[in-house]
Amino acid sequence: MKELYSGSLFWPGTLSKKRDYPPLRQNKKAQVAIIGGGMSGTICSTVFIRSGLSVIMLERGQVAGGSSSANTGMLQSFNDIMLCDLIERIGERDAISFYKACNHAVDLLAAEAAELSVDVAFKRRSSLYFASTDQDFPKLIREYETLRACGIDAQFWNADDIAKHFPFRKSGAIVSHGDAEVNPYQFVNALAKAAADAGVEVHEQTDVVEHITLPGGLHRLRTADGFELEAEHVVYAVGYEPEELRGKLIKANLNRSFVMVTGIQQDLQSWHERFLIWETARPYLYLRTTVDGRVVIGGLDEEPGEPLHGEQARYNKGEMLHKQLQALFPELRAPIEYVWSATFGESCDQLPFIGADPAWKNVYYCLGYGGNGSVFSMLAAHILRDLICGYENPLTNIVKLDRKSLTSV
Repeated sequence: MKELYSGSLFWPGTLSKKRDYPPLRQNKKAQVAIIGGGMSGTICSTVFIRSGLSVIMLERGQVAGGSSSANTGMLQSFNDIMLCDLIERIGERDAISFYKACNHAVDLLAAEAAELSVDVAFKRRSSLYFASTDQDFPKLIREYETLRACGIDAQFWNADDIAKHFPFRKSGAIVSHGDAEVNPYQFVNALAKAAADAGVEVHEQTDVVEHITLPGGLHRLRTADGFELEAEHVVYAVGYEPEELRGKLIKANLNRSFVMVTGIQQDLQSWHERFLIWETARPYLYLRTTVDGRVVIGGLDEEPGEPLHGEQARYNKGEMLHKQLQALFPELRAPIEYVWSATFGESCDQLPFIGADPAWKNVYYCLGYGGNGSVFSMLAAHILRDLICGYENPLTNIVKLDRKSLTSV
């Protein structure tokens, strides 16, 4: 089992009572088996059961226990690859369609959060995307003009505009609205509970060790405990662990990122409207606040993909992030309280892997590689629902596993 994070996580400690789900202890049948109980698996479960499908979700650890617990909970419609670059890579029609779909996915996430019976700290936020250096300014202007020309709502702030709203100056920034933040650990656990209450069978501590196709086309999954699940369709929603199952299919780069969470800040008035903040540099810094007044800052991405071990080494990264926070917000003095290192994946063309296995009928992948994994999970739930139910979806060819854009980079 690939280790997805190391260090002290902030989010799990915010949930006082977690619902437990029993392991699979008898043979079962379902229309859809979902392997993975994180953000992707729980969103798929929720969308599928609402569409009338019978669903069993299998998680080999605990729900939200993998990369979801190390997620920063930033839900943004803009992507790691700028729209102007994506247009050059996959064409204007598909690029605009993808960007607008991501914007709609944030709205769908908001709708799901609103339906939950518990508060998961979901807040709509605007985002500030600033030029890291003066050399990045022309590219940022180009991106802004592309967004506007394509009908995507955005504003451009010059250096004076930024300085009026924040205690730092940058040469320019794109401001977008309609993004959001959430407590990802609470969100995934609440989604799992809602899905279970709606009829999804959820099983934790259930490790799938074998997957075969029966002569009639059904799929048989066997667990480490020897129980079997037969399903018409199988969805792998396994975060950044798919190489353990189908290593030759998914071509992606695994890196590690670092996240630091401060103590509660005395005053966040200088942080205009609690914007989400990120930058044009690659790798980039990303910052948000929490409902109790902390700051979450991440970045310093590096190879290899394994989480960094050694408490002092991680803390050193946390100190680097803290210094970068204070360079932007000098008055924010609350100390470091949590630091972790987490694995994340990026595809070669910076798009997620969502769709059917090209060589294995009725097997699908929901792999939200990239900085927008939670948004991609919502896209995936609807794309895969449509594939399973036989509906057309305009995004299918953009994110499918054997797409042309993977061979052109």
